[in-house]
Parts: sequence; structure tokens; C-alpha cells
Amino acid sequence: MLAKISIKRKFIRDNTSEILTLLMQLRSGTIKQCGYISGETLTSATDPQSIAVRATWQGMEDWLKWKGNPTRTMTEAMLEVFQLGPTVYEEYVLGITFK
Repeated sequence: MLAKISIKRKFIRDNTSEILTLLMQLRSGTIKQCGYISGETLTSATDPQSIAVRATWQGMEDWLKWKGNPTRTMTEAMLEVFQLGPTVYEEYVLGITFK
């Protein structure tokens, strides 16, 4: 079942170059992962320091494998230095799955 992932971050105003480099590292690593389908990076129209990434994966298992990848978690930790709060993840699967 397709997984749709939303990742939200709010950055401090400084260090734009370092932030962009780390975001590009995450993106380039993501596109090489098994199960990755597509993604987009969005900037808030009212708050340019707020960034959201929306990604589509073939399944939640593929996403969780990448989310826990040591290279990804290291890059994530480096990004959090420049954030005003923690990264917020919202993980969805396509369709309705009441249990």
C-alpha cells in the first residue's frame, strides 16, 4: 500500500547555505532508496523559514527503512542544529484502513 510522508521543519534565518546543502544530501540519498517513488519540497508562502517535504513510497516498510538509515539519521541530526524545533513527521497510507 502506498505511503505518503509529510516532513515539516522550521529553520532559523541564518546558515542558509549549510541548510540547503544538508537538504540536498537528504534528497539525493532518498532518490536512491528502494521503494521511493517521488517527492516535493515546499516553502511556506507566509513563512519562508518553514519547509515541508512530501514523499511517496511504495510502502510504509520502505519509508521506515530509509527513516532509520544511519546516514539519514546523521544528516537529520546535523539539520536539527539549524531548526527552531524538532522535525515533525506525518505518515499516511493511501486509502482508509480502519481497524
